Amino acid sequence: MMFGPKPEIKTRTQLAAMAEAGAIVYEMLTAVERAAEVGITTGELDAIAEKVCRDAGAKPNFKGYHGYPATVCLSVNEEIVHGIPGGRVLQDGDLISVDGGCSVAGPGGRRWHGDSARSFFVGTPSESDQRLSDVTREAMWQAIAALPGAKQLNVVGNAVSRVVAENPVDGRELGIVREYVGHGIGSAMHQPPDVLNYAAPKGPRIKSGMAVCIEPMLTLGEPDNETLDDDWTVVTLDGSRASHWEHSVALIDGGIRILTLPDGGAAELARFGITPVEL
Repeated sequence: MMFGPKPEIKTRTQLAAMAEAGAIVYEMLTAVERAAEVGITTGELDAIAEKVCRDAGAKPNFKGYHGYPATVCLSVNEEIVHGIPGGRVLQDGDLISVDGGCSVAGPGGRRWHGDSARSFFVGTPSESDQRLSDVTREAMWQAIAALPGAKQLNVVGNAVSRVVAENPVDGRELGIVREYVGHGIGSAMHQPPDVLNYAAPKGPRIKSGMAVCIEPMLTLGEPDNETLDDDWTVVTLDGSRASHWEHSVALIDGGIRILTLPDGGAAELARFGITPVEL
């Protein structure tokens, strides 16, 4: 629940271990994006992801999680999230969202986690699909940039809602998926608190040492969705396409650091006048 269990508070040493995991996640997702081309299967991309993770000495934290059978989620076109890799062959113009994570051994004898997602295209995207991904990415960054100095996590959903309202696509606002939200992360992949992607008057209090995943999911059409018979893959009811972007973010002494980017987010945060906190 939004105001339920207390968040895990991490030391800088523990956050540094999470940044190590996050750097591997970054390389894993980058390898998937680079390998994606017309004719490759989502299962082949998943195998690439697992190899990158394990070759770096980490463990895939999605695989086996509540029985999930793969290293990453690969959601194609109308699939919003939790798409299971397999025999699907990618086609020109496909919109792919890859979501994945790794864990590394670290302080306290525990494993520390990273989790990130990005959207990309195979071949040439439509203008609407490109705008969908661009707006979703911008919503994520505006939400992250709202965190320094904030007191409550509702700044995330408020920022996402504002970006969506200011950036219509094809003459209408994108849909904000409400059923799937961001979350805390640390010595487990999913922890309190929930981080809403839509506007709310209040939210969980921000405390130094927290780490959260900021992950808006937007749709070209209505955000209503259902889960397929595989009990994982979530699709839009109207068949419209979806985009998903995510980073793990450390909240430290009023500042932030992106744990799933090698530079801590410095390049992207510079346009907001934000310098990542050092660990």
